[in-house]
Amino acid sequence: MGNTFGHLFRVTTWGESHGGAIGAVVDGCPPLLALSEADIQPELDRRAPGQSHLVTQRKESDTVRLLSGVFEGQTLGTPISMLIPNQDQRSGDYSEIAEKYRPSHADYTYDAKYGTRDPRGGGRTSARETAGRVAAGAIAKKLLRERYGVEIVAWVARVGAIGVECDPETVALADVERTPIRCPDPDAAARMIALVEATRKAGNSIGGVIGCAARGCPPGWGEPVFDRLEADLAKGMLSLPATKGFEIGSGFGGTELTGTEHNDEFYLDGDRVRTRTNRSGGVQGGISNGESIHFRVAFKPTATIMHEQRTVSRSHEETTLKGRGRHDPCVLPRAVPVVEAMAALVLVDHALRQEALMGGRWAAVGQRSVR
Repeated sequence: MGNTFGHLFRVTTWGESHGGAIGAVVDGCPPLLALSEADIQPELDRRAPGQSHLVTQRKESDTVRLLSGVFEGQTLGTPISMLIPNQDQRSGDYSEIAEKYRPSHADYTYDAKYGTRDPRGGGRTSARETAGRVAAGAIAKKLLRERYGVEIVAWVARVGAIGVECDPETVALADVERTPIRCPDPDAAARMIALVEATRKAGNSIGGVIGCAARGCPPGWGEPVFDRLEADLAKGMLSLPATKGFEIGSGFGGTELTGTEHNDEFYLDGDRVRTRTNRSGGVQGGISNGESIHFRVAFKPTATIMHEQRTVSRSHEETTLKGRGRHDPCVLPRAVPVVEAMAALVLVDHALRQEALMGGRWAAVGQRSVR
């Protein structure tokens, strides 16, 4: 249970970190969307390990294979199955943790729930599972872009105490991708890189914050009460490994404002209803209002560090454990495309739900015309 996400655009990921392969199945993608492996691979390349000295040096090409759901370059409307082989397993790196629980990992909780676990790289709890999400998210991003005119971009906004304020209306993917840390501000990026390098050399890890913006979303996406758009975005983001916080729009900072300071006043831009500010983050009452949706996700320091720590064994004896193997000293650079993917999966699901509510007229008249 718990391996499937979404209502109409449904994604199931499968596979373990050191198994034969990982992958995803997408069910509910509309037919006739032009799709090939070339549409998916660039997103996987952004998430792949070994892409710079700032991340884990595990060597995986993350080459995706489309197994079903596509014929002559177009989706069929049937389940799309994608496979990504694992190539660089070093299961021997994890022999000790088969008997010892790693601090702040899911080793103990998986044992408590299932009575068994795959200790090789963390099994299903490994961040390697997110490759399947990114593959599925690449399909969602293309559908959002071509059918609804929505673009999604995420960036590293903070590493440790080094942060930068970016305008979610203007952050460009080219600027994000210019440095290996994926921060669009070059000065802040240089300081972040130096901090990650120093942390890695010390055998330690560090966390931070990723910002994300979805631009071009029409008003009307989202459901009342339990399936609010920001609630589903929060669930999607907090389902990612190492996440510890989510805030949208003004977030926790908004608690320091009064209502007169915080409210987003409306005005008419031609025949379109707009807000003068966007402290709501593009969502009001759980439904998109036509402004850019922007939010932030907090990531904790990577749990595996190269220092000896106290722990407990499976036989309930106190012991110690020192991290080993290949791990990210900071998960943020590789988490950027994962955040984008999860945002796309949430938004495309709600787009299709709105189409279903409108009986198909939503897409036929052009969603953006109702703004």
